[in-house]
Amino acid sequence: MAELKTRLQNDLTAAIKGRETVKVGALRMALSAITNEEVAGKVARELSDDDVLKVLTREVKKRKEAAEAFAGAGRAEQAELEKTEGTILEDYLPAQLGDDELVALVDAAVAEVAEQLGEQPGQRQMGQVMKAVNAKVAGRAEGGRVAGAVKAKLAG
Repeated sequence: MAELKTRLQNDLTAAIKGRETVKVGALRMALSAITNEEVAGKVARELSDDDVLKVLTREVKKRKEAAEAFAGAGRAEQAELEKTEGTILEDYLPAQLGDDELVALVDAAVAEVAEQLGEQPGQRQMGQVMKAVNAKVAGRAEGGRVAGAVKAKLAG
């Protein structure tokens, strides 16, 4: 079993014993999403820590979007609950990259692709650059942020 999933289950047990209802709810939803991912498809499989991180990242993103939707609808209490759950789940994700670190990774990826192509990549090679950057970022930055940094670099 993935270490991260085990850690989530152990923290869930501790939260239940400590009567932390918000944390219990957030961890149960995350573990449910992980289980759903494990049984999705034709054959059940065991998720690796990287796969569990992807599921957790997706769940954090859902919480942020739900919080924005609730806040926009005037339901501040529900929005606050979603933000709190998102914060709880963020604790299990690796530290996010700062802007300087992200720009450095994008620069390195552009240099790699330029070396492969023999010329400076442009907007048409954005997919190749994104592939190289995402391999280095490995969940430590949101996809939209990465894409924005790559676009800015390729645009000049």
